[in-house]
Amino acid sequence: MYSLKCCSLRALFLLILYRSMQVPEAEGKSEILPPTIQKIIKGYNKYLRPFFDNGPVSVGMSMDIASIDTISEINMDYTATIFLRQRWTDERLCFDGNKSLSLDGRLVEMLWVPDTFIVDSKRSFLHDVTVENRLIRIYPNGTVLYAIRITTTVSCSMDLTKYPMDKQTCTLQLESWGYNINDVMFYWTRGNDSVRGLDTLRLAQYTVEDHFTSVSEAVYETGRYPKLVFHFELKRNILYFILETYVPSILLVVLSWVSFWISQSSVPARICIGVTTVLTMTTLMMGARTSLPNANCFIKAIDVYLGICFSFIFGALLEYAVTHFCTLHQLSSKELPMDDDEDDEEGKNRALAAITNNCSTPDNTNKINSNKSNQTSIDRKSERSKHSVCSSPMSVMKRLFCIFDCFHVKNPYHIDNYARFSFPLSFIIINVLYWVYYLYF
Repeated sequence: MYSLKCCSLRALFLLILYRSMQVPEAEGKSEILPPTIQKIIKGYNKYLRPFFDNGPVSVGMSMDIASIDTISEINMDYTATIFLRQRWTDERLCFDGNKSLSLDGRLVEMLWVPDTFIVDSKRSFLHDVTVENRLIRIYPNGTVLYAIRITTTVSCSMDLTKYPMDKQTCTLQLESWGYNINDVMFYWTRGNDSVRGLDTLRLAQYTVEDHFTSVSEAVYETGRYPKLVFHFELKRNILYFILETYVPSILLVVLSWVSFWISQSSVPARICIGVTTVLTMTTLMMGARTSLPNANCFIKAIDVYLGICFSFIFGALLEYAVTHFCTLHQLSSKELPMDDDEDDEEGKNRALAAITNNCSTPDNTNKINSNKSNQTSIDRKSERSKHSVCSSPMSVMKRLFCIFDCFHVKNPYHIDNYARFSFPLSFIIINVLYWVYYLYF
């Protein structure tokens, strides 16, 4: 009996406590909630857009660019954090008063909101620390301000042919997912001033040169949808690449020219400089491509310059190979007798005579046979044609000997003297053409 009484007392106490908590909550709710919130709770249908039977609803857009975190040339995209604000008028939310109502962001689940999405977005998320970063503000005339803070990764088609002296134009496109132009109309609230934050933005490798907005329509199979586009132009800062790539490559080219002032007899020194500069330039070229897409369709400006520098460095190594070969050939020719030039001339004459003898042998036999058998004039014409055929190899051989004489180097030490002026001069001329083309064309 005692335990039964205790249980009934506990149940009565809990019932009284529950009633005491419910009554103040209901009373407070009726006193605190404004008429607009009461209307939302009672008769508002969030599944129907405003002006459902009276034409499209106009939605104004504006946003602040909080930051552009990364711009990737490999993935061809950028990651930005933006504050997106949307304004529209809902006649069902009108209330009496002259002050706006700022509501908890979680009440957005009870209102109709536009189904705006970012067209070229790869990844996006809404910030939720410490709560979901949403803002709902309702004005007495039924105007609704809905603001969110999102971070999105958006694709951006890049033309890297002038990298790193390039300019890229990226876009941020906003469209309606389900409502076509008969239901929803998008517009920028302040034109080009609707997007702010880029003027004070500081990026690592880029400078924002220009930005503007535009309004268009997206045409799909399912209909025509409203579309807002934000364009911004990025110019790459070249100073980093000058210090990181261009200056080291120029110094390597100049270092390869040091071998022109080293004696030709110092074979290890000149070979060491040539091979070291070639390998270092190869490493520099590989490092410059690590942060770029491996696409064959892009022949970038930096690849052209590194290729030019590599050609000059490799040419300096080949120059020593040619010089060393000519020096060895000259030393071997000095060991021959003094009348070596006369022997060369005699050798050439003998070679030419051998060719003429080979061609004239059948001619002599033909002449003997003609004396014996009294051949006709047709045979004599054939003999003339044979003489013309045999004379053509003689002329070819003479031209070849002349060409070989032109390439004959009398003093190999003059090659280094020519290289000391020709290599720097040609490198300067190519540099002028390179920078003028990629900076002004």
